[in-house]
Amino acid sequence: MEKLLVILTFSGAIIALLFAFIMSRRVLKFSEGTDLMKKISQSIRKGANAYLKRQYKIVIIFFGIMFLILSVMAIFKLLTPYVPFAFITGGFFSALSGFIGMKIATLANARTANACRDGLNKGLRIAFSAGSVMGFTVVGLGLLDISVWFFLLKFVFDLSPEAITSAMLTFGMGASSMALFARVGGGIFTKAADVGADLVGKVEAGIPEDDPRNPAVIADNVGDNVGDVAGMGADLYESYVGSIISASALGVAAFHSLEAMALPMLLAAIGVVCSIIGTFFVRTKEGATQKQLLSALSRGTNFSAITIGILSLPLIYFVLGKSNWPIYFAILAGLIAGVLIGKATEYYTSDGFRPTKNLAATSETGTATIIIGGLSVGMLSTLLPIVIISICVLIAFFVSNGANDAAQGLYGIGLSAVGMLSTLGITLATDAYGPVADNAGGIAQMAGLEEEVRQRTDALDSLGNTTAATGKGFAIGSAALTALALMASYIDKVKTIDGGLEKIADLSITNPTVLTGLFIGACLPFVFAAITMNSVGRAAQSVVKEVRRQFKEIAGLMDGKTDPDYASCVDLCTKASLKEMILPTIVAVVVPVVVGLTLGCSGVVGMLAGATASGFLMAVFMSNSGGAWDNAKKYIESGVHGGKGSENHKAAVVGDTVGDPFKDTSGPAINILIKLLSMVSIVFAAVVVSFSIL
Repeated sequence: MEKLLVILTFSGAIIALLFAFIMSRRVLKFSEGTDLMKKISQSIRKGANAYLKRQYKIVIIFFGIMFLILSVMAIFKLLTPYVPFAFITGGFFSALSGFIGMKIATLANARTANACRDGLNKGLRIAFSAGSVMGFTVVGLGLLDISVWFFLLKFVFDLSPEAITSAMLTFGMGASSMALFARVGGGIFTKAADVGADLVGKVEAGIPEDDPRNPAVIADNVGDNVGDVAGMGADLYESYVGSIISASALGVAAFHSLEAMALPMLLAAIGVVCSIIGTFFVRTKEGATQKQLLSALSRGTNFSAITIGILSLPLIYFVLGKSNWPIYFAILAGLIAGVLIGKATEYYTSDGFRPTKNLAATSETGTATIIIGGLSVGMLSTLLPIVIISICVLIAFFVSNGANDAAQGLYGIGLSAVGMLSTLGITLATDAYGPVADNAGGIAQMAGLEEEVRQRTDALDSLGNTTAATGKGFAIGSAALTALALMASYIDKVKTIDGGLEKIADLSITNPTVLTGLFIGACLPFVFAAITMNSVGRAAQSVVKEVRRQFKEIAGLMDGKTDPDYASCVDLCTKASLKEMILPTIVAVVVPVVVGLTLGCSGVVGMLAGATASGFLMAVFMSNSGGAWDNAKKYIESGVHGGKGSENHKAAVVGDTVGDPFKDTSGPAINILIKLLSMVSIVFAAVVVSFSIL
């Protein structure tokens, strides 16, 4: 039975990777278009590859240092000897997920632009197929990593279920660390380029978006790939893996069986098949509206969610037995919560609904009012997700017998997170398609393609803004559930360490160490957001100065007679982002250890609770504000409120510029932060129990 469970999980991984390979071959069959389109695409691809190569050199140093630290801990019996290697594999597969996604995105951008010359549906299919490569690579590599480690630890090294989950949680830490580097570094790169290109090109010089005369335009397109594709791939990989292994760890604590441990893996494997079937339902017609395009993508994701919802019940019946079938409703709660959070995000960020339309109208009175309006939309948008997640947590806990057995209730919460992410293959495909469409629009503009081609790519890009915002909301919601599960895993981990039980005996809010940790944790997302926002600001300043210099000093540039120096802007963004990404990652790794050594284990629990609560709200607020500003600008560009080039449009561009680091740098990185804090706390639990002051 146990080997069968491993085989089924491994099979899910192979199916996902094979489907990703098939989709990649499908994309590559299409033409990249004219020689100029090929040249532009090649420049974007070259810049993205150069950035990742330099980023990985820095990441390797970090992972080498962490490997040595974990190895020393293993020598002194503070960890099992498998942990350092699990940490490395987690980081490697997280990086590989982002790299593969970025490669296919940079190969698909010109092909999507060229396909839009024939029709909207063809362009959508190519961009979505490229997104599918990313989505199914992430889930395939995630399940591959999990199933191989499970097989080795159980059938080769013959470890107990508790020891297996303890080791596997560590590759979650590796994945989270890599994801934070990728998200923060890529986010700083893309937004520095975007801000520089928009402020100087669109606002000061008055030239169109993606105009080839703009020196930052290639850097902007490179940024879409290294931030929104490579960064997002690493991010969602660690979300996916983190939810599965945290639920597995809670399953061991609740049922003391390998079946309960394997259930989240099997659920994810079935989700792969459901997601693949759902991809065939994504298609649209020529001249489709924003709502029709959104409906085309929703058909695929909704079908996948419904299918996994149906198949989950017999899965629980056969794996856990008929007495535990009510746990099914925990999975169902997670699925429904994921859909509802997506709908809530769509409502607040899509220009098809009132909040974004009203936000666009505030541009009538200038920049200040559109900034105020965007902040208001983002703050108000936190209400529905927090209500949805709260209801999901309560349902998952109590249907899983939480009233009588808290461990089983927590297992239910862990399964709800897995349920939410079980259809990640297609959900991430709808998200990853956005940067491909965005690049396609830029290539269409720079290559001077027909106006109707740009209209089609703009329609796909506008939809991509909404699906990206929806994907971020989805990731943040799953991060909150996963963080709760990881917090429970941390408490269980401490209890198994000699002397740990008394260190965590009092977790009440009246315990001053818990309360102090709570305040520190609540503050962390704000500090983290401030660091990353400042990083974008500093990097953007250097790009703004360089673009202004080229406009002023390069003769014939504004007349289109001379090409700008694209490489200098790419190099500026690369250097700045790689330098600025180090501090946020160090903060996320060091703070849990420092808090643990000074406040003890109870202080760490307080820190995790505070960071999860404030981080969830902060991430939703920042992502939705940014998404609303972006689509308000797109809505004005469609011809309302004066259209492109108007004073209203300039105000909206400034709003979008403020929102860019909100939604693409700080906001999505916070959901990694709250999980990485938990992962680091779990890995260093033995150190804290042994050496903490309190």
